[in-house]
Amino acid sequence: MTDPFSFADDLGPEAVVHIHQAALGLRAVVAVDNTACGPSIGGVRMATESGATEAFRLARAMTMKNAAAGLPHGGGKAVIIADPRQPIAAKEALVRGFARAIRSLDAYIPGPDMGTDETCMAWVRDEIGRAVGLPRVLGGIPLDEIGATGLGLAAAIEVAAERIGLALRGARVAVQGFGAVGRHAARELAARGAVLVAASDSAGTVSDPDGLDVAALSALKLSGGALRDHAAGRRGTPDDILPVPCDIWIPAARPDVVRGDNVALLNTRLVAQGANIPFTPEAEVALHARGVPVLPDFIANAGGVICAAVEYAGGSEAEALARIVERIRRNTAEVLDEAASRRTTPRAAAVALAERRIRQAMALRRFR
Repeated sequence: MTDPFSFADDLGPEAVVHIHQAALGLRAVVAVDNTACGPSIGGVRMATESGATEAFRLARAMTMKNAAAGLPHGGGKAVIIADPRQPIAAKEALVRGFARAIRSLDAYIPGPDMGTDETCMAWVRDEIGRAVGLPRVLGGIPLDEIGATGLGLAAAIEVAAERIGLALRGARVAVQGFGAVGRHAARELAARGAVLVAASDSAGTVSDPDGLDVAALSALKLSGGALRDHAAGRRGTPDDILPVPCDIWIPAARPDVVRGDNVALLNTRLVAQGANIPFTPEAEVALHARGVPVLPDFIANAGGVICAAVEYAGGSEAEALARIVERIRRNTAEVLDEAASRRTTPRAAAVALAERRIRQAMALRRFR
C-alpha cells in the first residue's frame, strides 16, 4: 500500500486518522486535508477496496472542489472499509460506530458518498450532532434524491459543449456508473435533448445507438436491479462502456477507471467527470493531446458539496439548486478560458484556480 504521506505537501493533509474497532468489525480512515477556508466537508465512502491513500487523494480533491466553488469549507474524506450491500442492521452498527469514533474530530463534517446515503447521515448526526446530506424530515437537503451533482454536471457540460460547437439536442451520451450521480446526469441531459446511448454499472453495460429509456433504467436501478436486466439494448461487460461511440462520456463510478493503458479506447468529443479522480493524470493528458476536453472532477461534480454547504448554512433547496448552476457554469467557463489562454489542460487550469483561493485563505491564518 502506498504511504498516503508520500502525497503530502504544504497544503496538507492536516490529519489522517485510522480507526480500528475489532469487536465491531470496523476499519476506517479519515483524511482532513486543508481547513484554511473553514471546517472540512467530505463524503463517507463505504467500499471493500479502499484505504488511506484513496482517502487522502479524495480529501485533496474535496479541498480543491470546495475552494474552486468558493465555499467556506476545506476538504476531507472518510472511507469505511466494508461491503455497502451488507444487511441494514450491520451497516447501521458500523456507521454509528464510525460516527462515535470521529466525535472529537470536529474539523470534519461528514456527508454521503458512494455506499452511503441520507439515512446513513441521519445515523451519524444522531450520534455526534453533525452531518450534511440529511433526509428532509431532519431539515436536510437530500442531495442524491434531488440530483444535485447531476444538475451541476449538466451545467458544466452546457458550457463546454458550446465551446466546442456541440449541440446538446441529439448529442450521444455514455454514462459509466449509473448510480445517484450518473442517472441524474443522464436525466438532466435527456431533458436538454441529449440521447443516452450507453450506461454501465458494476454488473455490466447496456447500449443502444438509437437511445435508451433513461426513466426505465433509473426505475430499474432504484428497484435494486442491474442494467443487464433491462429488456432493451445490447448487453456487455462493465468495460464495454469505454469504446462506445458518443459525444459526451461521463465517468461516475470508481477512481482511476481510465488510465494510460485504456484511454485510447474512448471514442468521445467531451468528458465530464462525475466521479472523483476517475482518470489518471496520463489519461487526461492523452485526451488533451487528442483535442478532447476533460472537465475535472472538482469543477464539474461540485453540485453535491455546494448543496451540502447551503444546507449546513441553513439555506433552502431552491437556493442550493440556483447556486449549483450559477457557480458551476461560472467556474467551468473560467477554467476553460484559462486553459485556452495558457494552452494547458483544464485540470491544470482548475488546480491553479483552486490553489490561488486556498493560499489566499492560508495567508490570513495566524498559524501557517
